[in-house]
Amino acid sequence: METAIQVFAVVNLSVIGISHIVRPRAWVAFFEWLKGKGEAGVLVVAFVSLGFGSVIVAFHRVWSGIPVVLTLLGWAQVLKALIYFTWPAFGLKKLQMVSDERARFLVAFGIAFLIISALLLYHLAA
Repeated sequence: METAIQVFAVVNLSVIGISHIVRPRAWVAFFEWLKGKGEAGVLVVAFVSLGFGSVIVAFHRVWSGIPVVLTLLGWAQVLKALIYFTWPAFGLKKLQMVSDERARFLVAFGIAFLIISALLLYHLAA
C-alpha cells in the first residue's frame, strides 16, 4: 500500500507542481476567489488538505529514508486542515498573502512539489 500512496503523491505533486510553475497567475486568481468567500473559502482549502493528508497518514507509515518526506507532508496537511477548520481566520490571513506581486512564491512551491515528487520517484525506481 505504501508504494501505491507514493505513486498517488507523485502524480498529485507533479501535476500541481507543474501547474504552479506554468500558471501561477491562475492559482493567484483561484486563491483570490477563495479569499472572496471568506471563512467558507478557507474551509475549501481545509477539506482539500485533509483529503490529501489523511490518505497519506492512513496508508503511508514510513519513518525512515526518503519516504519519510511523504509521511511528514501527510501529517503537515492534516495539521493544516485542523488549524484551518478550527481557526479559519488564520487561514484567511494566509490566503490574503497571495497576490499577483507574490506569484513567484507559487512558482517556488511548484518547484518544491516537483523536488518531492522526484525524490519519491527516485525511491520507487530504486
